[in-house]
Amino acid sequence: MIEPIGNQYIVARPVYSKNTFGEEYKKKDRSHKTFLDHLKECFSCSSKKAKRIALSLFPVASWLPAYQIKEWLLSDIVSGISTGLVAVLQGLAFALLVSIPPGYGLYAAFFPVIVYFFLGTSKHISVGPFPVLSMMVGAVVVRIAPDTSESATDFSNSSASNGTTLDEQRVMVAATITVLSGILQLILGVLRIGFVVIYLSDALISGFTTAAAIHVLVSQLKFILQLTVPAHTDPFSIFKVLHSVFSQIEKTNIADLVTALIILFVVFVVKEINQRYKAKLPVPIPIELIMTVIATGVSYGFDFKNRFNVAVIGKMQKGFQSPIAPDMEVFQNTIGDSFAIAIVGFAVAFSVASVYSLKYDYPVDGNQELIAFGLSNIVCGFFRGFASSTALSRSGVQESTGGKTQIAGILSAIIVLIVIVAIGFLLEPLQKSVLSALALGNLKGMLMQFAEIGRLWRKDKYDCLIWVVTFICAIVLGLGLGLAASVAFQLLTIVFRTQFPKCSTLANVGRSNIYKNKKDYYDMYEPEGVKIFRCPSPIYFANINFFKQKLINAIGFSPLRILHKRNKALKKIRKLQKKGLLQVTPKGFICTVDGLKDSDEELDNNQIEELDQPINTSDLPFQIDWNDDLPVNIVVPKINLHSLILDFSAVSFLDISSMRGLKKILQEFIRIQVDVYIVGTDDDFIEKLTRCQFFDDEVTDSIFFLTIHDAVLHILMKKDYGTSKFNHSQEKEMKHDFTINTNGGLRNRECQVPVETKF
Repeated sequence: MIEPIGNQYIVARPVYSKNTFGEEYKKKDRSHKTFLDHLKECFSCSSKKAKRIALSLFPVASWLPAYQIKEWLLSDIVSGISTGLVAVLQGLAFALLVSIPPGYGLYAAFFPVIVYFFLGTSKHISVGPFPVLSMMVGAVVVRIAPDTSESATDFSNSSASNGTTLDEQRVMVAATITVLSGILQLILGVLRIGFVVIYLSDALISGFTTAAAIHVLVSQLKFILQLTVPAHTDPFSIFKVLHSVFSQIEKTNIADLVTALIILFVVFVVKEINQRYKAKLPVPIPIELIMTVIATGVSYGFDFKNRFNVAVIGKMQKGFQSPIAPDMEVFQNTIGDSFAIAIVGFAVAFSVASVYSLKYDYPVDGNQELIAFGLSNIVCGFFRGFASSTALSRSGVQESTGGKTQIAGILSAIIVLIVIVAIGFLLEPLQKSVLSALALGNLKGMLMQFAEIGRLWRKDKYDCLIWVVTFICAIVLGLGLGLAASVAFQLLTIVFRTQFPKCSTLANVGRSNIYKNKKDYYDMYEPEGVKIFRCPSPIYFANINFFKQKLINAIGFSPLRILHKRNKALKKIRKLQKKGLLQVTPKGFICTVDGLKDSDEELDNNQIEELDQPINTSDLPFQIDWNDDLPVNIVVPKINLHSLILDFSAVSFLDISSMRGLKKILQEFIRIQVDVYIVGTDDDFIEKLTRCQFFDDEVTDSIFFLTIHDAVLHILMKKDYGTSKFNHSQEKEMKHDFTINTNGGLRNRECQVPVETKF
């Protein structure tokens, strides 16, 4: 019964253990599906299921018929043109990160968009090259197809013998990696395990992308300064590249450097204007396009290539090239790198898609996104492109310019197509340093993530540590190994958090049914002889010993030590009693000797295991009060604890190892006459203990109670019955109600209601 009184409430109900609650309220008989049932359901067939599968595989079939032409088409056209122009420039710029000719970046900006239009579930992301992903692909490309003949691999040697150029080798490697990462994404999507992305936390992704931005920055220095820098892909490669750059800094091409600095300055300033006045501007200023047109015109008009010896894009392939088959040898050597590329590409894209799906209230299916990106990368790889995801800046342009659906994506692909087949030659005079500057201009958001360190430190130091370790690992070890090390460290922090939980001792606060950490509040009440101990994490093999030690520290003694001491004392008492040297009077023990000559070693010789057994005094003609004075200076530590409550409301599971450890702990307390109660567990927890034969005559299932307050009131009732002056029949007829005393205690009074609690 619940009686609301203003902003307070009064609850009247019996004190419930798990058993009494189960007797009063019958549980439903629920049947859980077996693996065979799930298998039958998976392979069952119906017209509704076939339609649902078809619509899930081709989401375009669900939203395209409902497309609102009058309301959305104009916005999608404006967004598609703006996004397409940005995609062209980013495709050219990010191809430099892959260490292949810039023209191939246009393929990576075209084919994934077409495939994603039919298979993707996000309406707002712009699919195509992403700088971090391009950098990861480029690191593998320069490792498999290096520029130096002395370090050439078997692949490059065999390719050279076939008459292929270095650029063709690298295009083949990039395409093969892209196909393999696409296959891995497709497999993950078909197997419905898109949840793998949950192992990449926000802190990890932020630290990783920031480190990748540093890698991109360092990798572009050779284009900005026009230096010949050998490729390095092993750990500490970023420092080797920097050493190579600074060792030949005097060879810098001033024209390329000045051009790149001017472009960077203008791009940063205009992007800041776009960000600050985005509410007033109808569309963001397309500064990349403007600067590209100006830089191309200036380079062509003043003949920068011949006058200043600058590096330009050069001859661009007109139209599409024939598809190529992946190289099986590269498959074998890059499967680990391809898996990292697949996971990072999907994680970034899904994160951006989730932001827009929440903003515009539509669902995004992670498994279908894996399938969409997998097939996008497979097609893109066959047509000589490289791995795709989504660039944050490009997706921001598509959304901020009014893009409503992936119709804007198709229109952006048409812009890229026009450049590929018709006007690509106009970009041939463009300096590579300009493309590098444009690539760096898109890194501002990632580099600003350094501010996350202070915010994370204030909010969660574990997340801050994950960010810093991820950043350091990705910088020092490289992106592939760095990602693997970061995920391992992140999982390790979870182990640390559960292995060393912040256990606490609780007490009653506010004279109610509320129990909090006794160190946190002033007005606390702790029943005499009762300890309430809370463990806020799962208990398993790695932390069961930590749990036991924290429990011993909280109660102030080791139950096993007390048990050993009492069993030793019991042996001495039996020996005295058998010799007739011990007499029992109403006032206590009387011993006719001053002491015993037996040492502990003599008593314990070959009988260590007996000290762990329950204390049995049934053969003695008297009872022993272990907290009273014992004869002949037999010393046993006295304890003032009679009941221990374990709050397991936050313990989600136990494994077999911890189960054995927990049972041993409970037995130790029970054997020294300390009652143990466990509260807050769910039914599955107890069912698992039952299945594992946890309970016996000593540890029974009657120790489980619904709440801490139920257990406390049960203890007080039990102690009250034990000290009652009534006989057993009178006690049975007596009704009890427990209320809170003004002095902080719980008192008992006679009333006309059943045994219940009111608070």
